[in-house]
Amino acid sequence: MALLTPSRRPAAVSKEPVPRTLPQRRRGTGARKQFTAWLFLVPALLVFGLFAWWPIVRSLLLSFQKTNLVEPAVWVGLDNFRTLFDDPLLGTAIGNTLFFVALGLLIGFPAPLVLAAIMSTARRGAGVYRFLVYLPVVIPPVVAILLWKWFYDPGSGLFNNVLGKVGLGPYSWLESSDSAMLSLVLEATWAGMGGAVLIYLAAMVGIPGELYEAAEMDGAGIWRRIWHVMLPQLRSVIGLLLLVQLINTVQVFTEPYVFTGGGPENSTLTVLLLIFRYAFQDGAYGQAAALSFLMVLVLALLSAVYLRATRSWSTS
Repeated sequence: MALLTPSRRPAAVSKEPVPRTLPQRRRGTGARKQFTAWLFLVPALLVFGLFAWWPIVRSLLLSFQKTNLVEPAVWVGLDNFRTLFDDPLLGTAIGNTLFFVALGLLIGFPAPLVLAAIMSTARRGAGVYRFLVYLPVVIPPVVAILLWKWFYDPGSGLFNNVLGKVGLGPYSWLESSDSAMLSLVLEATWAGMGGAVLIYLAAMVGIPGELYEAAEMDGAGIWRRIWHVMLPQLRSVIGLLLLVQLINTVQVFTEPYVFTGGGPENSTLTVLLLIFRYAFQDGAYGQAAALSFLMVLVLALLSAVYLRATRSWSTS
């Protein structure tokens, strides 16, 4: 075999490292940034999992057990759900909760919109009006309820005293099963509508004034301008606040617990108050967990509707 001539010798392979290209360096930098971001997220995820997801999982497990939280739990399968559905108070609590939701939507939902529409026309003192409307939101709920409990007092209450001056009353606001739920809804509406009013006011500011001017030039009065201009422009905001109020009213607990304790004659007993009774009055933690899990499913369904609505309205 002929020897290779110097001109045919293969070139020596360089042992120096080949510098990385720009995409490779970018991928390495992006991976380090993602790792750093996840490192900062780990504590928050641990806290969220411990205080949010673990109670849900623990409640699900507890719904299939019989325990007093001291002695070892006994697995009972679906017995807690059977006992729960056999309890006549469950139907009462569900009916009262739905009644509270219906009254809240009938009274408490349009009230912030109407008040915001009135406040949007104010030329002076707008800041004072907004402060007065939002003030109930910052008052602790129990304090607000105790204040209204004095308003509802059948003897020296503010409402009966005012109505007595015009020849009306006295009324047993909280002592009558016919008016107790309505009394709770009125207080809940007053206490929680401040945030909705501010959201509506912020949305009304974004409505172009040219639309109102065009409607006015076409001869539209104040009510037609509200119906054909303002309400269509607020469609997405109204829908979102409707779903938020629906989710909040389903979870009503503080008002019936502090006002009436579920009375009179269980006329204000709600689902969450029934869960409280099962757990802390009857010691039936398994039934309380079973009802809590069913409540979680309902709230998850409402939350799914809320998320789907936010995506659809944000793209429309």
